[in-house]
Amino acid sequence: MSLFMPRFISLGKTTSSLLRRNNNSIYTPRRIIVSTMSSSSNSSIIESIANDARPSLKSSSILETIGKTPLVKINKMAPEGVNVYVKCEAFNPMGSVKDRLALGCIEWAEKNGHLKPGQTVVECTSGNTGIGLAMVCNAKGYPFVCVMAESFSIERRKLMRFLGARVILTNPAHKGSGMVIKTKELAEKHGWYWPNQFDNEANAYVHEITTGPELLQAMGDEKLDHLFLAYGTGGTLNGVSKVMKSRSPHTKIHCVEPDNAPMLYSQIETEYPTGEGELSSFKDPHPVWRPHLLQGWAPDWIPSLVDKARSRIDEVCHVGGDVAMATSKTLAQKEGIFTGTSGGGILASALKHAETCSPGTSIIAMLPDTGERYLSTPLFDGIGADMTEEEKEIAASTPSSPPPPVPLPSSTDESVAFVKGNIAKNKIVIWSLEYCEFCWTITNFFDTIGVPYTQINIDAFQYAKDNMGNKYRAALTDLTECATFPQCFIDGEFIGGAADACIKWRKKELQPVFDKAGIKYSHEYEGDPFEFLPKWMSQNPLRSK
Repeated sequence: MSLFMPRFISLGKTTSSLLRRNNNSIYTPRRIIVSTMSSSSNSSIIESIANDARPSLKSSSILETIGKTPLVKINKMAPEGVNVYVKCEAFNPMGSVKDRLALGCIEWAEKNGHLKPGQTVVECTSGNTGIGLAMVCNAKGYPFVCVMAESFSIERRKLMRFLGARVILTNPAHKGSGMVIKTKELAEKHGWYWPNQFDNEANAYVHEITTGPELLQAMGDEKLDHLFLAYGTGGTLNGVSKVMKSRSPHTKIHCVEPDNAPMLYSQIETEYPTGEGELSSFKDPHPVWRPHLLQGWAPDWIPSLVDKARSRIDEVCHVGGDVAMATSKTLAQKEGIFTGTSGGGILASALKHAETCSPGTSIIAMLPDTGERYLSTPLFDGIGADMTEEEKEIAASTPSSPPPPVPLPSSTDESVAFVKGNIAKNKIVIWSLEYCEFCWTITNFFDTIGVPYTQINIDAFQYAKDNMGNKYRAALTDLTECATFPQCFIDGEFIGGAADACIKWRKKELQPVFDKAGIKYSHEYEGDPFEFLPKWMSQNPLRSK
């Protein structure tokens, strides 16, 4: 049984579930350009959507929702008379074009006997392929391990871990080639299956049977003059360019790469080893590659899928990270279309070319993913969490009247006895609300320093009958003259809430309270308890700006 994908494979047995939706190789569109809707000048877009005769679809699996992403016209950024469209791959279920690759490669492996039931799948990725594979593997019952350089956005690794994947981080200095080497090591060591997306022909084939036909189908009778896309693995470039050259030969293929890592432009080729047991993706990293801001683009070698598509590329374009980020932001704010740095780079190149085109020219730019994959990257530098001066001025323009307080019942003898009894019998008691972040602050802090406590959530279901939770709250308010939560008592004394506990610890006033009560705590904690306060809280000095 092969542990990882050989460079040259046969696709003869592949019958993708993407094709099984329809008996034809080009399947019925689920979401195509809105121009298919008939709307009068008096009707709104939402009314047109409501009156659209196409049925909503019911899917038996999340995997059946992959593909058929919308082609959307750019209305404000394109030159007058030039038709510029964007293919919004963020509409795939996991938010990127790589969902297609993930399903195509796994189904190929299943049908050709490379992947055993329950076998672990391992792949190196900048994140999007890993997120797509995590989804596909979950749906099909395979554990998934992702290998990713530590420099890629934090939200990508969090998404994969949320999906149950394990994420192995590599040294950023080892670049993409180091990720590939680590993946091969893990596949061989543990007997895991490695799809090897950079060399896997199924990666290109899935775009040949889905993405390419979708583009032409959505364009209908409108001539497609230019197609702009980038390369990471080369799957989209390879597969879509095959479709265009065979079915739309007049369409010019423009391949975009980072201007500070112009590997195709350099005409220096990557050598691919062919020896038994050798790493098939490259012999050596490419000499002109440099770190760039376009995550998912251009690893530090030219993948074989890109090399095989060279003859179908009509123009190699170049874009810088700053221009890509600026275009992404403009696209969001002018067109309402949210894409990442990679989509911004492709669209920037397409719009630059559009300036040279005559009226009536039609251009498509591929947008590989959503901008939500880039929240921790330079794309969002300058996008603050705090209100701007303008926003503060708007906020101050009205009184910000508070809502009326929650009406509390009067405390009862029973509620007073319950409150006082728990304060008396517990060294530390925290009165809290079950899903209050400030209550979590004090419990997380106490957990960290090893302090035992009793927690009573007065809004718990068990106290809902006869409004008992609010009767306890009324008794507490009568006792402490405090209406907020949490409320913490140590050895019978009220010390305040979450912020009070944090401040007292910082001032070294809480430690003597513990000592006096005979409560043991960790003397090794050297952090700042404000780290446990909600990060959205503007008064939190450790918050994420």
